[in-house]
Amino acid sequence: MADPRQVHDLEHEKIGKLMWKYFLPSFASMMANALYNIVDRIYIGQGVDALALSGLSVIFPLMIIVMAFGMLVGIGSSVRVSISLGEKDYPRANRILGNALFLSLVMGLTLMVIGFLVRDKILLIFGAGPETLAYASDYFNIILAGIPFGLTGYALNNVIRAEGNPRIAMISIFISAGINIVLDPVFIFGFDMGVKGAALATIISQAVLCVWVLRHFRSKRSVTRLSLPYIAPDPYIIRYIISIGFAPFAMNVASSIVTGVMNTLFIRYGGDISVGAMGIVHSSTMMLVMTIISINMAIQPIVGFNYGAGLYCRVKESVIKAIKYATLIATAGWLICMLIPGAVISIFNSDSMELREAGVLGLRIYCAVLPVVGYQIIASTYFQAIGKARLAAFLSLLRQIIVLLPLIIILPHFWGVTGVWIANPLADLVAAVVSFFFFRRELRKLSCPVDTPADVPPPEPQTAGEIY
Repeated sequence: MADPRQVHDLEHEKIGKLMWKYFLPSFASMMANALYNIVDRIYIGQGVDALALSGLSVIFPLMIIVMAFGMLVGIGSSVRVSISLGEKDYPRANRILGNALFLSLVMGLTLMVIGFLVRDKILLIFGAGPETLAYASDYFNIILAGIPFGLTGYALNNVIRAEGNPRIAMISIFISAGINIVLDPVFIFGFDMGVKGAALATIISQAVLCVWVLRHFRSKRSVTRLSLPYIAPDPYIIRYIISIGFAPFAMNVASSIVTGVMNTLFIRYGGDISVGAMGIVHSSTMMLVMTIISINMAIQPIVGFNYGAGLYCRVKESVIKAIKYATLIATAGWLICMLIPGAVISIFNSDSMELREAGVLGLRIYCAVLPVVGYQIIASTYFQAIGKARLAAFLSLLRQIIVLLPLIIILPHFWGVTGVWIANPLADLVAAVVSFFFFRRELRKLSCPVDTPADVPPPEPQTAGEIY
């Protein structure tokens, strides 16, 4: 039976300690996911051939789109669950969880069917050539069958974090990534299945994640409970989930679109060297971005719960601390990129002087306003965490679509490949200024009454079912 003591810390623990408790599992989960993708590429590159690796590269943008649907349900439902738990509305939290499961399965099955119907066409659109199409098709056929498992497991694992169980959410990712890493060499090398083996290992690990997550919501560890009556689709709750989940969904899709356009323009104005430099710059900043996103993931349940509970002092303290930490990390990264960009680029390539020069120039321009990026990410995500769906969607699309996309199309006409680089810091600066305006206005709206003391004992054990 669920015990509300599991969310007691969200209401009473010191904010700094609470953020650290949520940050570590979030960061570890992101690292496990990154390692999982890297290991997948290494095994295929070593166990099959370079063409197989190229075929797999065609699939990754499609998998990002699938992940975007997982974020649509996962972030949307987790934010709504956090707010409902803060309001002590356990029945509504249960109904949100049930509808999140329904939505995940429907979306997963729909994407799977559409994928099989347009498989070859979509692979050609995303860059599969005559030599790589067979590899991409072999991998994609199996991955499509696992989409319902992958989408459901990923989406509902966000709810585990939202209900006050970040360590369990982290363990879920570790189990899934670990199974994939172990099965990859077994299927690729042991059974000589090539890319099919890699795909099979992936969907097995996703299926295990899905089962693990569903079992959690039927266990005593869970605050929200999964049962058949709650799975019945409720149009209001589905709109409720999608409204706030649309922001991260749109941001993911927009990122894929912008990356594609940017690569095209780099090839046109700077050739393959510029594309390689962009890849190095992205890889160089990946750890930095992952750390800031982990801070984001850490504060979402804290902000959402306390906003629902009306504890606005804790909401303010959480988001301000997050902005300070994110800004500190971004500033440290900025100093490294400005002072020793050559050393950063040399980590990835030390042979080509032309690539090194392009990378140094690109890194310095791309990271020119990096100190404000941490603030911009946290501030815009704040609106997502408190359920302000329209504003969250606007701020999510602001940098990528409203500002960056027009700039990367216009500026190269004047400055060539340098114009593509310059578009990025300009978009960051505009997004930061606009986010600051809305964020400051929103914080001023929050009254800050005396919050419940941290030493208040937890409520008596009571299950969500009993409350209902």
